[in-house]
Amino acid sequence: MRKENFNKAVALRHEIHQNPDLSNEERPTLERVLRFLRENTKNLEIVDKGHYVYAVYRASDPKKPSIGFRADCDAIKVDDDIDKPYKSLKEGVGHKCGHDGHTATMCGFALEIDQEGADRDVYFLIQPAEENGSGAATCTDFVTDNAITEIYAFHDHPGAPKNSVTVRDGLMNCASKGMTITMTGSPAHASEPENGKNPSFAIAKTVLATEEITAPENYKGLVMATIVQIDVGEQEAFGVAASKGKLLMTIRGAIEAEMDELQEKLETEALKNAAEYGLACTFSYCDAFPETISHPENNEKLRKAAAELGYPVIEMPEALRGSEDFGHFTKLTKGASFFLGMGMDVPELHTSHFDFDDELIESATEIFKALVREA
Repeated sequence: MRKENFNKAVALRHEIHQNPDLSNEERPTLERVLRFLRENTKNLEIVDKGHYVYAVYRASDPKKPSIGFRADCDAIKVDDDIDKPYKSLKEGVGHKCGHDGHTATMCGFALEIDQEGADRDVYFLIQPAEENGSGAATCTDFVTDNAITEIYAFHDHPGAPKNSVTVRDGLMNCASKGMTITMTGSPAHASEPENGKNPSFAIAKTVLATEEITAPENYKGLVMATIVQIDVGEQEAFGVAASKGKLLMTIRGAIEAEMDELQEKLETEALKNAAEYGLACTFSYCDAFPETISHPENNEKLRKAAAELGYPVIEMPEALRGSEDFGHFTKLTKGASFFLGMGMDVPELHTSHFDFDDELIESATEIFKALVREA
């Protein structure tokens, strides 16, 4: 990677890190990206879609199919406790997952292709809202409208050897979503609970039933229903029997269809228990992520690129339980995501001391360039 391009990408990363934006609030970050690309490139077509942006290098005489690369750009609600001049200026918000590095890498990579050229059309996507799962789903037209034939993305990986490339054929990340079950009855004096309709027992029965519903022998792959919150009644209202309650769970599946099956079973159980106690029961969902698949043929290209650069390849034995919205893209076209090692003794993701390693900007860029060169 050219030193000037690397330095510009690092400066952009620090600027984005200092000014983090939460999911679906990333317009200021996208404005920084647009300004950077407009000021530093000559041969790219830059497209502003409002909630996401992308750039295109169009080859004068394409010899190979088009190729796309994706970066996410949102931050999370975690304090930025790093002793650096570019520390976050927003209290309680920080780039603790490395998306500032992903975005800066994509922009630095765009500069390289702008200056060096390519024998195919190359697309550079900056998408919003990966952290809550809503971003990629709103950018699928990037793939369909541009007939992207293959797409790639990377994520930094603390705890893996520096510059190692971790891949897995097939499932990389489980599907998941947040599920809220709301049960509503009627209040009564605490001394006369029989005059009201209390959701406590129905919610308790639903919680206990999750163990049987998620029994592994009933599924081909991993399924989980993790209780994250139970909220019943009013706090310290000792004179009033509870009349409304919520049960919040994260449901998860290695096979997306089985997660959908789990959801149906949980809804059926909750409705049954609510009816037993004369309660109204409703459901709502958030933070929905698809299963994320990496196609073997694209991983082969990643392995070849890593070997060309002298980077070790790690084969991930099992899919991650954690989710990634990149799967929306690999449902539409071939592609793969990979993890790029940051080193062993570094802070973990989503912790206040985490900071993306600037050196990975060059490492990831060189991998991306090698993929562009692949047939």
